Amino acid sequence: MDYNKFSNYFGLVAHYKFPKWLQNIINSWYVKHFKIDMSEFNPISSYNSLNALFTRELNNPRSLDDGFVSPCDGLCLECAKGNNLRAYSIKSKEYSIDELLGKSLKNSELDGEFDYINIYLSPKDYHHYHAPYDIEILSLEYTPGKLFSVAKRALIKHDNLYVQNERVTLKVKLDNGKLAWIVFVGALNVGKMKFDFEPRIKTNANLAPAFYEYNNLNLKKGEHIGNFELGSTIVIISQNGAINYNIKRDEVLKQGQSIAKLG
Repeated sequence: MDYNKFSNYFGLVAHYKFPKWLQNIINSWYVKHFKIDMSEFNPISSYNSLNALFTRELNNPRSLDDGFVSPCDGLCLECAKGNNLRAYSIKSKEYSIDELLGKSLKNSELDGEFDYINIYLSPKDYHHYHAPYDIEILSLEYTPGKLFSVAKRALIKHDNLYVQNERVTLKVKLDNGKLAWIVFVGALNVGKMKFDFEPRIKTNANLAPAFYEYNNLNLKKGEHIGNFELGSTIVIISQNGAINYNIKRDEVLKQGQSIAKLG
């Protein structure tokens, strides 16, 4: 099965604007099937395509908790310390940090232990992502790849799945001077990932790898970064002690919720 082509076809259907009466039925079914809480969003009838519903925006920005906050809604699949450039997508399934980060990682930046968290966004979640703290974006790397599902049932079957998938990696500097990498992993039915500050990025478009560096590109905590279309995964990797997490595996997270303190 060509997962990238399937995602393209799904994207065409998701963008199609059916007659309003039919679109309302489709939207209602989707909301009911995935048990979506629409209390923070416009009425179902206001979305003229499934894609518009997938990428729905909040009516009002969420209040931000103290500390380092979740960049998105989702489920914490793993939150732990890694070592020797190895981490786990879920229990017993490893992935390679140096392969995942590619050019974004330089020699010795992640020697020894490091901290990481994997957040899975399901179809029911708010699909936009925001700055988890005040950050300076140092670089962006686009890596083309497959669009395998990143749900638990897929992760349990494969080692190194995140490395096989299309992804965008932001290398950032935190207020404490330490480095972190925020990796946006594409997945089945994710036709696009968008970044407000970088219009050159067009995911799932058969493009070559790309690497961009920035000067003085700063985002404030809670500032909008971009969005997925449908569900996917965000991985945050940080130098040892840079981020001290206070959550555990299988916790449900909301964008803006405190998940850690800076070291």
